[in-house]
Amino acid sequence: MMEGTARRLLAGTASARRLARGLLSLGVVVALQGAGPAPQEPRVTMQVDTTLINVGDPIIVRLVVDHPADWTVQWADSLDLSPFEVLHYEAAEATPAPSGEGMRSAASLVITSFELGELEIRPIEVAVTAPDGNVWTLLTDPFRIGVESVGLDESGEIRDIKGPLSLPRSWWGLLPWLLLAAALAGGGYYLHRRMRNRPVTAAAKPAPPPRPFHVVALEQLDELETSSLLERGQVKAYHIRISEIIRAYVEGQLEVPALEMTTREVVRGLRRASLSGAITGSFRSFLARCDLVKFAKLRPGADESGELMGVARSLVAMTSGVESGRNGRTDESATAAGSAEGGEPQAGQPQSAEWEEPETPAGRVEARVQ
Repeated sequence: MMEGTARRLLAGTASARRLARGLLSLGVVVALQGAGPAPQEPRVTMQVDTTLINVGDPIIVRLVVDHPADWTVQWADSLDLSPFEVLHYEAAEATPAPSGEGMRSAASLVITSFELGELEIRPIEVAVTAPDGNVWTLLTDPFRIGVESVGLDESGEIRDIKGPLSLPRSWWGLLPWLLLAAALAGGGYYLHRRMRNRPVTAAAKPAPPPRPFHVVALEQLDELETSSLLERGQVKAYHIRISEIIRAYVEGQLEVPALEMTTREVVRGLRRASLSGAITGSFRSFLARCDLVKFAKLRPGADESGELMGVARSLVAMTSGVESGRNGRTDESATAAGSAEGGEPQAGQPQSAEWEEPETPAGRVEARVQ
């Protein structure tokens, strides 16, 4: 009876032990599940596209760093991979990792070597900065690459240096070049003889001298007088044209750029040209009458406009030394007309050291135009 009781106690104790072990295992599993996944640590891998090259061939190397999203990869500005030479080095922006956890940063390199043998790409250091400012240094695994020579003789024998190749000489090959040189020499001699025997052409005739400015002005005045501008009532166009003719004459004959000046500036230029006050006053009166039609909308009749043509011829006559043949007015009559219109002071008037331009409506019109 005592033996049966002992067996039951031992069986209970074993069951209790198995129950305790089961509860302990369940607690460990629950604890592990509650703890969640372990934090991701940064890691670097190096991918090389080949293991054997000829000397000078490019090798593509790719560095890949998987890291948490809040970590930053600090790529070096330059890399020293001796005995390899870095031909190209470029880092790309970080992208989400293919696994969906963290980010992936990558950099690509193109390297080569001009040394022969089994060469090793040394471990490359990559710095990764944590959010708290700590810097982790990651190292790649070394990688061996075989570099072979180009055109290696499989027999391994060292051959002697060959001398320069000799080209076969053939005089027949030079014959076309000799014929070409002879043809060029003959052609040059023929052209030389032909140019030498060519008759000398007569010298080019000199251009005729320029026509006098007063002749051109008088011809233009004749053309304007025979035109139909006044008959058609185009008084303004008539006065603009006759003013241009006289201004062009002044510019050529008296060297005063009248085409680009106002009436007041033309008068000042004529004074500097040492013209008398009477002649200067005649030009001023003529240009002022034209300005009244051009700018003040004055519309004179046909008779008054025709009279302006005689004044224009008189201005040309008195400054060129040629008498006007249309109205019979000579230099003296034009000078007298200019004095009556406002040139030099008449007898009985006070003389001044320099003739001053009187204030006229034309002057006021000119001031408004300026």
